[in-house]
Amino acid sequence: MTPKYKRILLKLSGEALMGEGSFGISRETIEAIVAEIAAVQRLGVEIGVVIGGGNIFRGLAPGAAGMDRATADYMGMLATVMNALALQDAMRRAGLASRVQSALNIEQVIEPYIRGKAIRYLEEGKVVIFAAGTGNPFFTTDTAAALRASEVGAEIVLKATKVDGVYTSDPKKDAGAARYSRISFDEAIQRHLKVMDATALALCRDQRLPVNVFSIFRSGALGRVVAGEDEGTLVHA
Repeated sequence: MTPKYKRILLKLSGEALMGEGSFGISRETIEAIVAEIAAVQRLGVEIGVVIGGGNIFRGLAPGAAGMDRATADYMGMLATVMNALALQDAMRRAGLASRVQSALNIEQVIEPYIRGKAIRYLEEGKVVIFAAGTGNPFFTTDTAAALRASEVGAEIVLKATKVDGVYTSDPKKDAGAARYSRISFDEAIQRHLKVMDATALALCRDQRLPVNVFSIFRSGALGRVVAGEDEGTLVHA
């Protein structure tokens, strides 16, 4: 398999780590995800990962009702740090070299995000896991993925979800829903398709940074996306 991209940014939701559970981290699931990442890394692809925290805490979830929004968002950022450490540990056990960088300053646990160091780690073949979102409340980890991808010079953002692409309507509710193979940023925004939040989508559009939405639970899907095959939905300028 010949990769189409040299450097990618993989956006993993916290929910992706739950597997079939309702919260927390499934060891079996995280090991399967790491195996997919390792297979792509062996092709010589440089990989950055932005991870969410929705499996532990989400700022807009019912559990945050009545809570100050900024406080809730900071709690969500800390949840992403926990997920990043779990992902790094799974990579270590799989023999995959990785580094975690945090947008929040907690140096006893994780080194801070420094763009130059992140790029150097990528060039050395290490997987870089970006934790704590952007480090600011009111911004999602989708926006963090678009931002970090732009900063480190990734060629594409790969958004790993539970659904194998972007559909005309909810495929769980509409049997006639059709998957888009390709769609432009402007079309996605105009049709209010849930690709990413509007801030992230606009940033990717402005940076001419394509986004591919695919299912991380389809075996080999990550490799097929990196090879440029028709997997998931490609959102382009």
